[in-house]
Amino acid sequence: MKIHSTTTMIATSTVILASTAFRRGLSFTPTTTTLRRMASTSLSSTTSPPTTPPPKPKTRTRRILSGVQPTGSLHLGNYLGAIRQWVDFQNKETEPFEDENGFIVNTENYFCVVDLHAITMPHDPKELGESTLSSAALYLAAGIDPEKSRVFIQSHVAPHAELCWLLNCATPMNWLERMIQYKDKSAKAESSDSSVGVGLFTYPVLMAADILLYQAERVPVGEDQRQHLELARDITRRWNDLYCKGGAFKKRCKKAGIPSYPTFTEPEAMILSKGDGARVMSLSDGSSKMSKSDADDNSRINVLDPPKVIRQKVKKCKTDAAVGITWDDPERPEATNLLNIYLAVQPSDGSGKTRADIEEEVKDMTWGDFKPVLAEAIVEHLEPIQKRYKEVREDEEYLMGVLGDGADSANEIASKTLNAARVAMGFVARV
Repeated sequence: MKIHSTTTMIATSTVILASTAFRRGLSFTPTTTTLRRMASTSLSSTTSPPTTPPPKPKTRTRRILSGVQPTGSLHLGNYLGAIRQWVDFQNKETEPFEDENGFIVNTENYFCVVDLHAITMPHDPKELGESTLSSAALYLAAGIDPEKSRVFIQSHVAPHAELCWLLNCATPMNWLERMIQYKDKSAKAESSDSSVGVGLFTYPVLMAADILLYQAERVPVGEDQRQHLELARDITRRWNDLYCKGGAFKKRCKKAGIPSYPTFTEPEAMILSKGDGARVMSLSDGSSKMSKSDADDNSRINVLDPPKVIRQKVKKCKTDAAVGITWDDPERPEATNLLNIYLAVQPSDGSGKTRADIEEEVKDMTWGDFKPVLAEAIVEHLEPIQKRYKEVREDEEYLMGVLGDGADSANEIASKTLNAARVAMGFVARV
């Protein structure tokens, strides 16, 4: 096409020159030199100078990982303190952005049902499977979108268990002896004449494996889980110091065909906001966190509780004899907890009441006045989630498809990390 265009322009130039010569009474016969010069001029005037395409932007991926145990039914604290905040993050903070080093950062979300953690305490095998699928369905019902996030079951990704063993062998025992939750849970188990399994002692290492497998940069955790996140950071530093230095490490990586980077990314805590209901307390004790392990079912509102049950639980919940309903009084933890719940279940479309609105609303109320108002607000907030849950849970093919896609994606990433950990430790590669 370029040759045709250039030839046309040369012919046109010849006609113009011949016409000019004719008007001046001169003859014109273009020479070979003239034609070459005209061709050169035409090409230089019509061909743009070559331009270098702009370099493609450098990209990197950051991963966000979190999960909830499927033991029992998920309660209001699990939903308000974790799942709803995952949804907010998924919808608001996952657009690509440029970091301080000029990289375009793409975010990937992974949310798992941590069923391996659920067996660290005595459990009923008949209930584990249904609890697991119920939890996964609730993730989706609450707003986790499979198009934006991956949802999977922890035990469907075998590298979780294997990496946990490798990390166990690199973690000093006295680090685990300092874990507060182990002390608390083992004390409760012993007081109820239950045996304490080794898994309860080492489950913080499994939690570290969960995080490190996906090179997660940020991990959404409540304040009570910060100590476990710090343990994951300590394990990362110790591992990289023990196994990821020196020429021998680089040779092992080269032989395995993988980069000689440190095996794990050191994660950072993404502390969930207390203002959004991150710490919902027990209905029977405003100083204790709402818990699935509490023997008293009236101490919590389960996300799938029917409206009648929710109203009964709120009616029976512990309050005090003080006049008026006030926030943030250390002597009145139940009042603060119930007001926090009321604020947390307000509509998020802008029509909900603010804290100032609620303070004005309740200032002259008695508990008898306020409890029905609170119960109806909770029922109204949970109703669409319960409806969507029923649809998801009844569509087994859809639910298992989402979990299968999530497990495939998770396995692809986790297997690469596990392979790098094996290489770092010096295992013989499978041929």
